[in-house]
Amino acid sequence: MDEATTITSPVATTPEAEPAPVKPGYKTTEFYLKCAAFVLTAFYASGAVTSNTALGVAGIIATMLGAIGYTVSRTLAKGYV
Repeated sequence: MDEATTITSPVATTPEAEPAPVKPGYKTTEFYLKCAAFVLTAFYASGAVTSNTALGVAGIIATMLGAIGYTVSRTLAKGYV
């Protein structure tokens, strides 16, 4: 075993890609959906709306906006778009 042995990695090496710049939070879709959900929740909690049907609808919409905001932000963060 006098010969020099070169060990190569089975993993291909590629140059690192530059990370995408991060947008400020107030420029994201999630921020505005959360703001809309907050406003609806504030009306719901303040008692400004007294109709049971309207309260139920406001609660459902606020929940949906929060879920959609999270889904959109995770989709964009993982780069599926």
